[in-house]
Amino acid sequence: MSTTIETPNQNTACAYCGERIFDHDAICVRDCTDGCGSPTYFCNHACLSSHIDEADLTVGDACEWSPE
Repeated sequence: MSTTIETPNQNTACAYCGERIFDHDAICVRDCTDGCGSPTYFCNHACLSSHIDEADLTVGDACEWSPE
């Protein structure tokens, strides 16, 4: 499977705060457990982190580590 990458247009808004992504340090995220569908854009790491926290996206997704 391959994924094509296209540069979003200049007015693309952040999925979290709605600000224009190119006015900040833009981040592109794809959900590759769902066929690497359409990208979601965030204007910076803080918006991505807030989105993850509010949507509880880390619940049950962390690896478990054991020294044995």
